[in-house]
Amino acid sequence: MEALCIGLALLGLMYFAYRGWSIILIAPFFAGLAALASMFDILPVYSELYMTRLAEYVKTYYPVFLFGAVFAKLMEKGGLASSIAGKIVDVLGEKRAILAVLMGCGALTYGGLSVFVVAFVMYPFGAVVFKKADIPKRLLPAALWVGIFSFAMVSLPGTPQIQNIIPSSYFQTSTWAAPGIGLFASLLFLLIGWGWIGHRAKLLQSRGEGYGEHGGDGQKKRHPKMTIPWYLAMIPLLMVIVINVILSNPFAWEWGFHWNEESLAAFVPLKLTLLASHVGKVSAIWSISVALILSSIVAAYIGRHRLKVAEGILPTVNYAALSSGSAALNVASGYAFGCVITAMPGFAPVTEWLVGIAATFGPLLSAVITTNIMCGITGSASGGLTIALSALGDQWAAMAMAAGIPLEVLHRIVAVASVGIDPVPHCGALVTLLAICGLSHKESYFDIAMIMGMKFVVPFLCILFYMLTGIC
Repeated sequence: MEALCIGLALLGLMYFAYRGWSIILIAPFFAGLAALASMFDILPVYSELYMTRLAEYVKTYYPVFLFGAVFAKLMEKGGLASSIAGKIVDVLGEKRAILAVLMGCGALTYGGLSVFVVAFVMYPFGAVVFKKADIPKRLLPAALWVGIFSFAMVSLPGTPQIQNIIPSSYFQTSTWAAPGIGLFASLLFLLIGWGWIGHRAKLLQSRGEGYGEHGGDGQKKRHPKMTIPWYLAMIPLLMVIVINVILSNPFAWEWGFHWNEESLAAFVPLKLTLLASHVGKVSAIWSISVALILSSIVAAYIGRHRLKVAEGILPTVNYAALSSGSAALNVASGYAFGCVITAMPGFAPVTEWLVGIAATFGPLLSAVITTNIMCGITGSASGGLTIALSALGDQWAAMAMAAGIPLEVLHRIVAVASVGIDPVPHCGALVTLLAICGLSHKESYFDIAMIMGMKFVVPFLCILFYMLTGIC
């Protein structure tokens, strides 16, 4: 009965999320359903387990959502993001339309913009260049997905996206962990996306299918007199990267900034229940928060004229701050639901199986399999990644250290694994992306699913790469 309730809770969450229900609303209901046949009472599960885990996630990662949303909105409304995207598309041109979309999305994502903002910004440019090259529009969501939700989000060293920050709070690593493996994974992701979409474009074009008729694509009015030069627009993006490098001190350079190891000591007597046990668990959050704040100030100054014409700086910042709350709660709700599932006695056999994999084949393989399962359940890379690390992160870390595997390698492997099968049909980011493109699952999901299957093998190849070369 416990296993049945857990299964029904998972299926129910997937179904209602797919139907458009807010996960903030439905996650606690299905968490209660999962506990229905267990030894736990429903209301204590909600108030003590579910809400505690939700609070833990918000406490740790909300600064990234908040400052990231403000930075992204200033870049968008100030015209900086569109200037950078337009420059990349212009340089690569219609002959390399697919690569232009991939690189444009990658640049903006790596620069710290919210992945959803990148989707909104890049869609008009992608639509125009795909139309000029007569590439079927139904391939555009796949191109946007690879450019936004793969190499630039989890594998490029130093990427400020939340999926690359989460492992740092568990392993006391930085966002620059295992740069060699990260670059190898990035190359694989890029080749998979570029290769498959290019192959499909040629195949469909040979059958006589072109871009098609889609009204209004890329027809947004521009303001040439207030266009931000691309080289100025790049400054805030570069600032995020450089400041993050200095503050996170990933390579132990002598000139790098070191966070005070005793900075949390003053709070110990207050008995704060969510106080981090070590500065290493929060230093990556501090680093990227400072980088985003300073870069936001510069972005607001560079785009000040466009911001005045659009909405003004204050409304833009306020809107971003409010939207960051719902974004954080969405992910935190999925994480809290997953924590309830993994805490149920009926889930114990699955946990034992995953621990058995770690004991038999090592922590890296167990991390890849577990992370994919959790991300597939939640339809969220960040939510599934956090659940996997909460459940088995300490065991993986202990096993890795005993086996002589650097924690930086474990960091990069779990981050890369989080984008294996995350674009399941009920994935909220996928539903949003298709809505932005004005396409349906029926039209575009086949290519996303095929790329998903190929992306699944990337973390396994990364493990093989590390074992053969020793490069991390």
